[in-house]
Amino acid sequence: MILELHVQPGARRTEFAGRHGERIKIRLAARAVDNKANEVLVEFLAEHYRVPRSSVRIAAGLRTRQKRVVIEGV
Repeated sequence: MILELHVQPGARRTEFAGRHGERIKIRLAARAVDNKANEVLVEFLAEHYRVPRSSVRIAAGLRTRQKRVVIEGV
């Protein structure tokens, strides 16, 4: 499965937040410092889709809010 996401780091909690244009918006309760927001995103998606963290990969957008995430095994 491939997800096109818009992430908002530094939110009060990590949650799905509807749509942002053609992308799914996710608020992250982590700041975009030292890769923390990306780590929280991977953990959040792995838990939501009930797959191991190793099955979730950020394919594009490691340093931007616009991300393409690949989830294997869903």
